[in-house]
Amino acid sequence: MAGPDPLLLAEPAELAKFLDLPADDVRLLAALHAASARFRGAVRHPVTRVTGDVEQADGDGTRVLHLRAAPVTVVHLVTVDGVEVDDYRVLRRSGVLKRTAGVWQADAEIDVTYDHGYVVPPPEVAEVVVDQARAIYRLDPAIQQVSTGSDAVTFAATAAVGVSAQWTSAVSAYRLNRGDGA
Repeated sequence: MAGPDPLLLAEPAELAKFLDLPADDVRLLAALHAASARFRGAVRHPVTRVTGDVEQADGDGTRVLHLRAAPVTVVHLVTVDGVEVDDYRVLRRSGVLKRTAGVWQADAEIDVTYDHGYVVPPPEVAEVVVDQARAIYRLDPAIQQVSTGSDAVTFAATAAVGVSAQWTSAVSAYRLNRGDGA
């Protein structure tokens, strides 16, 4: 994992190089936390390693069950309505369990205990998180409203920090459950 803080998707030292600050600078770390959280939110999963995660889902009558996180490193247990099953195949990179004999019964309670995520975030993820953290760090939080005569414009920090094409590409590559668009 990146450094001692498991919530960070990039090393503070990498961001510190760009900002010419010590890696333990409070604002630097806050920007890196914000960028990491933003990436996780955009891709809809933790990215970093989680062990023993228990996910509950409802069967929908199809052969495919989309898990909330990837890559899947180990599936420990799958139960359907409390009964262990082993007739599934794991598509590790996409976080999918595909039933090999039948379907995930409609309205059945499915419990999956599994490990997922990266021990070290992929380099392209760390790179875009550092870029985003640089932008967040440079945002002046003191300027929130600009007024000229009777016109006023208010800026929100999240609106003022855009994303690069590289960010969009990395999010697209690591996002799960793309079909719902939510």
